Amino acid sequence: MQNRNPAITLLLITLLLFTGIHAQEANRPRARDLGVAPGVFSPGTHNAITDVPGVRVGHFTLIEGESIRTGATAILPHPGNLFQQKVPAAMVVGNGFGKLIGKTQVEELGQLETPILLTNTLGVWDAATAIVDYMLALPGNENVRSINPVVGETNDGRLNDIRNRPLQREHFLQALEAASDGPVQEGSVGAGTGTMAFGFKGGIGTSSRLLPEELGGYTLGVLVQTNFGGILTIDGVPVGKVLGRYAYQRFSNEKGDGSCMMVVATDAPLNARQLKRLARRALAGMARTGASFSNGSGDYVIAFSTSLKTWEGPKVAENRLSPLFQAAIEATEEAIYNSLFQATTVRGHKGNEARALPLDEVVRLLKKYGKGKNRNE
Repeated sequence: MQNRNPAITLLLITLLLFTGIHAQEANRPRARDLGVAPGVFSPGTHNAITDVPGVRVGHFTLIEGESIRTGATAILPHPGNLFQQKVPAAMVVGNGFGKLIGKTQVEELGQLETPILLTNTLGVWDAATAIVDYMLALPGNENVRSINPVVGETNDGRLNDIRNRPLQREHFLQALEAASDGPVQEGSVGAGTGTMAFGFKGGIGTSSRLLPEELGGYTLGVLVQTNFGGILTIDGVPVGKVLGRYAYQRFSNEKGDGSCMMVVATDAPLNARQLKRLARRALAGMARTGASFSNGSGDYVIAFSTSLKTWEGPKVAENRLSPLFQAAIEATEEAIYNSLFQATTVRGHKGNEARALPLDEVVRLLKKYGKGKNRNE
């Protein structure tokens, strides 16, 4: 028998393990499937960041043995050479307890010249190296001598043996190469494999909004990596408090409980200053879910525009930005809900377990408060 390609073998093992662990919770609904649809604007075709034309997302999920539960998620603003065709970008910090590589140059120049990678806290430097290798190898970059990789993270050390640092260069490259448009896998996948949120299993979530033509006709999408705490609130319903799983329930001096990475994409022609204003609204969406923004939480927003008009022509007028602000709030809130609704129970390092959000209980509570709909409707 011929030897398999090691990368393919690893991927097959990962898929088998992932399937075995999560089979009992397959086909979990998204928030909107249960009637949780924040705001007033409608989502795009896939209700995902990939509804913004050109944006692609790829995952690499690594599950090995009893202790490795981690991965990487790549977001590409367009399918071309980003170094040669940079996009306007901005970053906002909600709470800065994190390791966001590449921030200072984006702040200085107002542009993004590489894909964005999300991963775990101790994997950011290897991820940055992988981005540099990926970019230098692109045709047209033969003489490039400086690259500003952008890498965000959250700490998955409760479910993942993070000190082992199992993610390697080729894993990050696989996430980049797997990037595609269309539906985006959510929950316990990619950079969200080992994360937790509000005491439940967190993960990757995404959502989008389409503005009506009267308000510009633009598309805005958000992708989140949730790993933070607080008092979970869904569509105004105090779910975490009623379920008895929330921050400070024993009034103890709790440590920082994680982080949240938010990526906002739009085809609206916004410059870097306007994108910074837009990025701040994602934090408002996060707040609506009951986030505490605790001392040890690294809460960051990266926003970019895919519109070439941003460089070549007029921008959106300031008095026309408010609908985009509203869209960013709505899409961020729903993306966070999707990360929880789609996440499956994961047991990992030292036997620690993160239980999936009990959707039957959520449906019951939503109905009690006059919200949502039954799972079978």
